[in-house]
Amino acid sequence: MGFVFRSKAETLEALAGRLQSASVLPLFHVGTAEWKADRNGVLARLGRLDWAGAPLIVRSSAEGEDGECCSMAGKFLSLQDVGLAEAPAAIDRVAAAYGRDNPKDRVLIQPMLAGVAASGVAFTRDPSTGSPYLVVNGAEGADTSVVTGGKAGATWCRTHWRFGPEPQDDRIRPILLLARELIAITGRDALDIEFAFDQGGRLWLLQVRPLAVATGVEDAELDRAVRQVMAKVGQAMCPHPLLKGARTVFGIMPDWNPAEIIGVRPSPLALSLYRELVTDSIWAYQRHNYGYRNLRSFPLLVHFHGLPYIDVRVSFNSFVPRDVDGELAEKLVDYYIERLLARPSLHDKVEFEIVLSAYTFDMDQRLDTLAAHGFSEDECTGLADALRRLTNTIINRKTGLWQADIEKVRVLEERRQLIQTSRMSAREKVYWLLEDCKRYGTLPFAGLARAGFVAVQMLRSLVAAGVLAPEELNAFLGGLNTVGSELAHDTKSLDKAAFLAKYGHLRPGTYDLRSPRYDRAPELYGIGDGHGGEPPPRPRFALSLPQMRAIESLLAQHGLDNDVVGLFDFFQAAIEGREKSKFIFTRALSDALELLAELGESAGFARDDMAFADIAVVREWQASCADDADTLAASIARGRAQYRLTQALLLPALIAVPGDVWSFATLDTDPNFITLKSVTAPARRTGDSSLAGAIVCIESADPGFDWIFAHGIAGLVTAFGGTNSHMAIRAAELGIPAVIGAGLTKYSCWANASVLHLDCANRKVEVVR
Repeated sequence: MGFVFRSKAETLEALAGRLQSASVLPLFHVGTAEWKADRNGVLARLGRLDWAGAPLIVRSSAEGEDGECCSMAGKFLSLQDVGLAEAPAAIDRVAAAYGRDNPKDRVLIQPMLAGVAASGVAFTRDPSTGSPYLVVNGAEGADTSVVTGGKAGATWCRTHWRFGPEPQDDRIRPILLLARELIAITGRDALDIEFAFDQGGRLWLLQVRPLAVATGVEDAELDRAVRQVMAKVGQAMCPHPLLKGARTVFGIMPDWNPAEIIGVRPSPLALSLYRELVTDSIWAYQRHNYGYRNLRSFPLLVHFHGLPYIDVRVSFNSFVPRDVDGELAEKLVDYYIERLLARPSLHDKVEFEIVLSAYTFDMDQRLDTLAAHGFSEDECTGLADALRRLTNTIINRKTGLWQADIEKVRVLEERRQLIQTSRMSAREKVYWLLEDCKRYGTLPFAGLARAGFVAVQMLRSLVAAGVLAPEELNAFLGGLNTVGSELAHDTKSLDKAAFLAKYGHLRPGTYDLRSPRYDRAPELYGIGDGHGGEPPPRPRFALSLPQMRAIESLLAQHGLDNDVVGLFDFFQAAIEGREKSKFIFTRALSDALELLAELGESAGFARDDMAFADIAVVREWQASCADDADTLAASIARGRAQYRLTQALLLPALIAVPGDVWSFATLDTDPNFITLKSVTAPARRTGDSSLAGAIVCIESADPGFDWIFAHGIAGLVTAFGGTNSHMAIRAAELGIPAVIGAGLTKYSCWANASVLHLDCANRKVEVVR
């Protein structure tokens, strides 16, 4: 008969002495019925054990707690540092915690492990996907309950493809050996293992249980996919004759951050739409228009079996002014990449913390950093001059391209209405809505986003120069007339029909057909008639005369062609224009998605089916007489096959070398704290019944989540997003304390809490309970 998992105590007892790769602590266990019947006899046997005088841990070992059918992990009580005299009371407490009278329940007693250096939990298959990755969550220090108890501490997470090369990490290699041995002994491929290392490096098995997971892809198929990703990464790491920089990096957040906009595992339709509308060509076309290097024909986004990544070398090339070439351009791109590798937590802040993409009032200090990394005085001066010329072109109140971009977005709204009321077929309407969305929507939005980035960089540099206080910057942003401020006002003042007429096209997940629009499910988003009254007053911002003189002096000193009023006019217009253009182009996109859903329905496909189609079918319809149903069926079948791999693969947030595909650590992201406020409030997800007064937690928040701000939320936490992302701007203008881009590890901990404390001024988040 094969190995059978029974209670925690019995399973450990069966493994003790059989393991070569780890040790099991001595143990003593007693059934609850026996304990009740013969307390003195049990204590006598316990007292005779040579380790019973040491500090003890009294642990639960209930029937089924770690059995074949269910886990109940963490459901019952364990008590640490128990003396022998305290053992009877501890056993009573653990037994009482079962809340039942089951004679098969047991209580496990072991000596406390001395000199613990690290501890944690390892899964032999990823708990979310069922894929054969070794996923290890660990914590340094003597407390073995940091990971299992969700406590604050120095935690780490490493993921290793089980069929890849041996891991080099001294912590992971012995755990992998233990995992392989346990799989061989138990005959179970999916295990949940609790472990600890002592100060001498010895590995101890504290617990093992079966892990209930479902796998969607055969291991051999997934192994081929992993090796294909590694080969693709290896090829991309080579020099490119048309690009500056010796190598590249792939990331989910730098530049047009796909993790925030479409998610880390987007549907095939969302991925193909984002590429079509933004990252295949539009992004480069507009960036070149604004004075940067020509990267047309270089896709910004690549995907590894459906997981979207930014090609960072392409991105960093595109931030170099177009009149900077040769050795300096090469040196800049290499420097930017090396700095990102040295500080990977900056992957969502590259334009603020790594790249010099605009001239700012703290340019001298930023150039000092370049000089410290080997750039000559002539190189620094040449870059500063190029950035000055580029920035003057952008901020010019008469000739700045952003002004023409604002007009283009207005054209989009006119053309959208014309298309929608025309006699064109539905598939023609989808084609032209998307074509117009590129030309008059995402193209000008890309320009206005560039202008908005420049505006925010310059504003922040005024803070760095001591001209503006952080509170004044927040007041300026909070006083802008943006879509977010209008929505807050209209929530109070408009009835349901008028509100939906204006905002009904919005949907959480702008590119996700499966996400219902506001006007298709208003009750889901708590949208009703306005409740009257006005939202809280927005902060007032005014420059003092000394501040205006200081800014005039800075403009002259740095050779920037504007005056104070013109400069702040640019700041306001660029930031407001960026948000307005986003609002308008998403209407055309949202209409196209609804028409696409109708076309799918007429061909026999539900919305969920259509999410697996590639947007290329729309171009095929327009350019041929292809049958709708046949074209869709083939595209959906391909998309479903790809998405199986998309769901099964695990990859890091940054891929720096091909080996990162095999084995990687979860990135320790440095979150972006918005406002200087603090708040303590319940943590809620968007699906919870009441969001009022809560800190709302959203993994990746795009414009479609604006509805949450109508519910009087107290704070916001997102897993993904940068300091200048949509939700960061919204939180700043509404004065809501927020933590944007916490990273999946921190986000998971905070989103699962009951109550959180956000202290944005001190850049702290605490789990209250």
